[in-house]
Amino acid sequence: MEIFDIIEDELDDFMYRLNRPRRNPVFRQRINYMQALDDTDFRIRFRLTKHAVNYVFLLIVNHISSTTERNYAISPINRLLLTLRYYATGSFLNVVGDFTGTSKASASRIVNMVSQAIAKLGPQFIKFSDVIKLQQEFYDIARFPRLVGAIDCTHVPIKSPGGDSAENYRDRKSQFSFNVQTVVSANLKIMDIVARWPGAAHDQTIFNNSKIKQRFMNKEFGNSLIVGDKGYENTFYLLTPLQNPITPAEHLYNESQIRSRNVVERTYGVWKNRFPVLSKKIILDVSRVQPIIVACAVLHNIAIEMKDDHFEEQIFDHFTETETELNRNIQDDNVRNHLINDYFASLLR
Repeated sequence: MEIFDIIEDELDDFMYRLNRPRRNPVFRQRINYMQALDDTDFRIRFRLTKHAVNYVFLLIVNHISSTTERNYAISPINRLLLTLRYYATGSFLNVVGDFTGTSKASASRIVNMVSQAIAKLGPQFIKFSDVIKLQQEFYDIARFPRLVGAIDCTHVPIKSPGGDSAENYRDRKSQFSFNVQTVVSANLKIMDIVARWPGAAHDQTIFNNSKIKQRFMNKEFGNSLIVGDKGYENTFYLLTPLQNPITPAEHLYNESQIRSRNVVERTYGVWKNRFPVLSKKIILDVSRVQPIIVACAVLHNIAIEMKDDHFEEQIFDHFTETETELNRNIQDDNVRNHLINDYFASLLR
């Protein structure tokens, strides 16, 4: 008899679900923030000016438009604003959805769609510009010659991706993250970005497998240089600081190198403060994180091009290299020695 009772209970449950009244769709009110907010409040909430948002919107509108107007479809501009609000808060998707009158599921799809559309603008906005101009801008900082960029990595926290590869994303602070490499200019623009490596990857490993390394090895930028910290190998195109400077020229080289390299730390502070999602834990599937990182880099560069003031700058902590890593960073010392003995020594005369 027990089996028949179970079948009867399941049948009753099925009939109830079949005959119960369907929920009516809820259409939430959607505010036109472009009109409702003044320029100051708009920029605080979306981290970009209205002018910048309109500029980005025109570039991606064809990629984020709905194919139908039925069922109260979310307009393309609201899709962009929802995504910007997510970047500006790093909040839960249901909170972001409530802000723009959409469901959590819709918010998730929209953030992914818009992030991919903006990330595809990378080749247009994330690139090296006039080499001579780059060199002059760095020279104006600390008189370091031939310098076109500063390189470093920063960690973007994520939730545990789960599965067998989860530990690959655990960094040295025991947090799950992406280790993101950038090369930046003197005016804090991101000129190259690699955002696909898990948090456990070492900075040098990321650089060794990057296209930007090959471009410098092939002398695509002539005799131009980039600077990095002691975690990188010193080469003929990437110069690191001396571990134990002795002579006045060596001290001057280190001072100039460190001051020039500081722009990458400032860039991370400005970038993450404009888009706090990069410093909070991104609670999305790991496959959706990379487009968000690259999209925020594109928007960061657009903001600089449009002379949009930085938000209050913060300097974010970076990992210090271990002594073993510090001691292996001399691969090719000829260029560095030449600069110290010829150029920096001459500045002291």
